[in-house]
Amino acid sequence: MGIPRNNFYAQWRAQNQTRLFLREPDEPQPSERLVQGIWHHQRIVRDKLRTLDGRAVRILHPGFWNHASGPDFRSAVIQFEGEAAKSGDIEVDLVPAGWHGHGHDRNAAFKNVILHVVWNKPERSTRMDTLALEPFLDAPFNEIQSAIGGETGHSWPDEWRGKCCAPLSELPSERVVELLQQAAWIRLQRKAGELEARARQAGWEQALWEGLFRALGYKQNVWPMQRLAEILPVTAERQSSAVTLQARFLGSGGLLPDDVTDAPASATYLRNLWDIWWREREKFSDIALPPTLWRFHGLRPANQPQRRLALAAHWVAAPKFLQRLEKWFVEDDADVSEIDSLLECLQPDCDEFWSWHWSLRSPRLSKPQPLLGASRVTDLAINVILPWFWIRAHAGKNQKLEALAEKRYFNWPAAQDNSVLKLARQRLLAGRTLRGMTTAASQQGLLQVVRDFCEHSDAVCTNCLFPDLVRGWTQQK
Repeated sequence: MGIPRNNFYAQWRAQNQTRLFLREPDEPQPSERLVQGIWHHQRIVRDKLRTLDGRAVRILHPGFWNHASGPDFRSAVIQFEGEAAKSGDIEVDLVPAGWHGHGHDRNAAFKNVILHVVWNKPERSTRMDTLALEPFLDAPFNEIQSAIGGETGHSWPDEWRGKCCAPLSELPSERVVELLQQAAWIRLQRKAGELEARARQAGWEQALWEGLFRALGYKQNVWPMQRLAEILPVTAERQSSAVTLQARFLGSGGLLPDDVTDAPASATYLRNLWDIWWREREKFSDIALPPTLWRFHGLRPANQPQRRLALAAHWVAAPKFLQRLEKWFVEDDADVSEIDSLLECLQPDCDEFWSWHWSLRSPRLSKPQPLLGASRVTDLAINVILPWFWIRAHAGKNQKLEALAEKRYFNWPAAQDNSVLKLARQRLLAGRTLRGMTTAASQQGLLQVVRDFCEHSDAVCTNCLFPDLVRGWTQQK
């Protein structure tokens, strides 16, 4: 994926990559923070992992990144070959010797570490369960470094405006928006690159399914959704109805309640699922997920994972789902908005249970509710569907479809601001409303600036390079 000749942001970012990502070109190995980022984003071939002693290991959840003292990742869930899944902490070091060298073996805060993650294999064996990441990267190292190098910093508070706010305020709105559109190109390439890396391992169709499932998981449940997508070749090995797939998804995901009498409103539906699952659960027992993987706190009723898996079951069950998506992509209906046309493509017919219930325990609704809303459609389009179509066209050297994907991506209407976007607007733009910032791509560009610069610095912008980029951009025209 090359850099467009007129993309100032991309060219500046490439020229200053060493300064941005804090790694000298002659260093023999990456920084520890970058290795943590690789683990956090799971930029590894997840279905081929083996520890240093040769045992296969599945990462059901990589854990939550801990920026305070103690292990680097908390509450991970992994499964060693021939064992039940277990929960614990993950410590990341460059080399296995770091476990003793850093005193982790004598520190009680590390007593729950279940896996030591390192960069490359040591010359001598180690007694701990240890996984070396370098042999299992899902793409060339430089590609991964460029994609996530700016996303490995710590979060920052909102008390101060950024140093870039002043030079940005001197630019007219259309120039700022143009710069953000160029940054959005980097974000499109990054998301597309992740899909391509997975497609090299499992094929284009599987890469798309995993992207869609991840997007349905939100930030709380990305990893269990990812895992359920990874085992789709088993759970959806032959054409099945949506209800059968719902039984398999909820059953193998550990989300099917044992007691149907505890949820009277859904008792009939649950009995139907159990009629299917009890005959099949032994077949899927070795790949079933522990219920503790899922996070429910703070989720709106419509975003409960059971409901999102019910939606995914309709997609997987549809015999021509991918063909329908392809047709949507190449057809341009001027009378229907982008969002509405994709929503029509992705919205399943009325579900006998889920159209009338928010969750397994909620009472029946007075009127049916769709399984998919407009805001989630934008998220799916910008983060998964359009990057997938773009990288597939790019890999196939189909310039017509590549241009179509870019057109749709850069013209897609803006979604509602999330907390990161609101904070970025305050720090970078001082809350300024930009004329022309009406597309999702502009929002994606703002997020990319945050990832490339804000999260790589601190609250007072120490050593941040973005003001230099803005000044260079100001002088360009």
